[in-house]
Amino acid sequence: MPLPPALAQWLTTQGHDAVHASAVGLDRSADSEILIRARQESRTVVTADLDYPRLLALSAAEGPSLILFRGGDWSEPDVIGQMRQIFYLMGESELAQSIVVVDRTRVRRRRLPIA
Repeated sequence: MPLPPALAQWLTTQGHDAVHASAVGLDRSADSEILIRARQESRTVVTADLDYPRLLALSAAEGPSLILFRGGDWSEPDVIGQMRQIFYLMGESELAQSIVVVDRTRVRRRRLPIA
């Protein structure tokens, strides 16, 4: 959240096991609950919420992986275009145990845990 549910649908069409938080009853859950569920299910959280990297850093967690969209409102086509680029540039091993930060001009990756 607050990225569009259509992103999860697009990810599924690309062969990923993706769900939107609202589809599994987590749309009103605390960020920490979403992180716990994602870790339990070996998922990557895709979000525009800046609280997630802070929570991962404070807990020194090794997961779940996170893709963070920064820099304001992202349209659905913009998010999907950036996700295509991320998958093109990074393999699963690079995404695992990482925070990937996407902004309008660059994509950067930081390994977890953050000390």
